[in-house]
Amino acid sequence: MVSTEARAPSADGESRRPPVRRSLFAHAPIRREPRAAVRRLADAVESLGGDAGPAPVAALERRMAGLLGADAALLFPGGTMAQQVALRVHAERRGRRGFAGHPQCNLDVWEMQGYNAVHNLWFHPVGDRHELMTGADLAAVGEPLAAVVWELPQRDLGGLLPDWDDLREQVAVARAGGAAAHVDGARLFEARLHYGRPIEEIAGLFDTVYVSLYKGLEGIGGAVLAGDGATIAEAAVWRHRLGGAIADPWPDAVTALAGLDSHLPLLPAFRDHAIAMAAAVNADGVALAHPDPPQTSLFHVHLPAPKRAVERAGAAMIAERGVQLFPRVRSSPDPTRCSFEVSVADNAMDFTPDEVVGLLHELLDRAAALR
Repeated sequence: MVSTEARAPSADGESRRPPVRRSLFAHAPIRREPRAAVRRLADAVESLGGDAGPAPVAALERRMAGLLGADAALLFPGGTMAQQVALRVHAERRGRRGFAGHPQCNLDVWEMQGYNAVHNLWFHPVGDRHELMTGADLAAVGEPLAAVVWELPQRDLGGLLPDWDDLREQVAVARAGGAAAHVDGARLFEARLHYGRPIEEIAGLFDTVYVSLYKGLEGIGGAVLAGDGATIAEAAVWRHRLGGAIADPWPDAVTALAGLDSHLPLLPAFRDHAIAMAAAVNADGVALAHPDPPQTSLFHVHLPAPKRAVERAGAAMIAERGVQLFPRVRSSPDPTRCSFEVSVADNAMDFTPDEVVGLLHELLDRAAALR
């Protein structure tokens, strides 16, 4: 991956990244750099009355279990471990090693196939990689499966979500074949807005539910896995075996608890702003925003320019103006086109829809000059 943050020489001759002062990307350096993270942590500790140690962890696990309508929840250092553990438990119970999911399943695309390297599981990609998975796709899988994974929303499809009735049908198909149903719900709270249903009703479709603590909740890090008590007890054993039972996980718990109070109420505004941005982009025609309208606070911007030229243009905009439009550019089968993700959170609220359109014009003008 080519970095979008071009390097410039510093006074002592070392290279350094030019500062990002404004970013459309939810987890930009201005949110993730250590000083900003420490300030958020200190504020979160104060909001809990200065309490630390094990209490916030237990409080978070109880609260997340309650929100998701589950018997129990367990804090993990990250979603990669949490999801692999969920699949391992389902596989051991059923005596099966295969699991299925969309061809752009996060576990397969972004996690270095840890499910296989660590747990000896294998993955069945199901359906068209550019469309949502269907019940018919699942029914066509010939091998008995340990589990089926749904990502809600499907990040690499621009945040698309299946219709509610379709989702229920797919879960029924999986269960009819003896498979467990697991949801990659890194952004499940955002998906709730599209379905217009209580979060516990959505989570209740699945045997296990993973939720990220640093995406929509803007925590420092961490993840939660929720399910029935026996499953979570087994998951705790595997968390320990994999080194995830760390001594002091309270910073993740504290900032997640604060995020439940501070950021869950903001999610409707983030989604509305994403819808307004996408509408402005498509009305102008300089690029294509998809889906239209966005179903969550996430969407993709498709550009009529090659990836490398857009990367260089984006790096120049950071170097000259401190404005970051994306952390990564996605290639396309068409070499004259590419795309990037917009995830609306605190950072993006600083950009009006018209400004976004203007920045896209600037980006494409710069890219054209670099060809």
